[in-house]
Amino acid sequence: MTQKAFKYRFYPTPEQEILLKMTMGCARLVYNRALAARTQAWYEHQERVGYPETSTMLTNWKKQENLQFLNEVSSVPLQQGLRHLQTAFTNFFAGRAKYPNFKKKHHGGNAEFTKAAFKWKDDKVFLAKCAQPLDIRWSRQLPKSAEPSTITVKLSSCGRWTISILVDVVIEALPESGNQVGVDLGISTLVALSSGEKIANPKGFKAKKAKLRKAQIALSRKKKGSNNRHKARLKVAKVHTEISDARNDFLHKLTTRLVRENQLIAVEDLGSIHFWKKHRAIGNRGYTNEVRLRGLSETRVGGFCLYSPRLLV
Repeated sequence: MTQKAFKYRFYPTPEQEILLKMTMGCARLVYNRALAARTQAWYEHQERVGYPETSTMLTNWKKQENLQFLNEVSSVPLQQGLRHLQTAFTNFFAGRAKYPNFKKKHHGGNAEFTKAAFKWKDDKVFLAKCAQPLDIRWSRQLPKSAEPSTITVKLSSCGRWTISILVDVVIEALPESGNQVGVDLGISTLVALSSGEKIANPKGFKAKKAKLRKAQIALSRKKKGSNNRHKARLKVAKVHTEISDARNDFLHKLTTRLVRENQLIAVEDLGSIHFWKKHRAIGNRGYTNEVRLRGLSETRVGGFCLYSPRLLV
């Protein structure tokens, strides 16, 4: 039994959109205030502030007259934001991540709801303070008898609403295969396999890059703070999303095929940052996304994925 997230598009009603945007704004405000308080406590008094202290701060903020709007949304996403901040600091002090950054409004937003803040009934999702269920586009069905443990609602910078439903699933083992393959990450081609097959770089990005450049030039000419600049920024974000979707779709199909066909996969593991700086052209292919082979290899029960500093195919 393992946990797996299923991601879907959904289309909120005007009332739901107002409430969700308000919830995300409050979660962002609480996160940034807590981050500022922890940073100030350390630089001024060399004191470490943890999750319990920030939770007490949140209770006090809700009592302030100018922050009464925090009481109009569910408290669960606010508390979850503080827990994520605690995790970010834990990873920072352990050397696994950089210092946490402040969240920005134009990056979109997200809100995480635990079981206390949503209701799952007849395969419909009812969020806290929402009378109507979310209009979700079920592109694939959840496993039978699945009970969501956490639901995350996200608004992307281009205005796309998505919902991620975390459930417990049993991953069935794929049929055993005697095939083994080595994967060499290339430049002129996307990857070269030890079987002799060479997979070319995905096409179409040149036109998308030209479209992106045109949109960015239009954005640069708009007055800051104007409504036209906001519209131009959305156009740039939508082109970025198109590129990301096309890149991820290609890589998902490729890595899924490799995992299903092979029992053992050996992957070249070069220094991604230095390799990318040396060969800028690979940025169009999403070089770092190819590490997804690691995650996909784990979905094959009994499969293996090896990593080599230098793999010659």
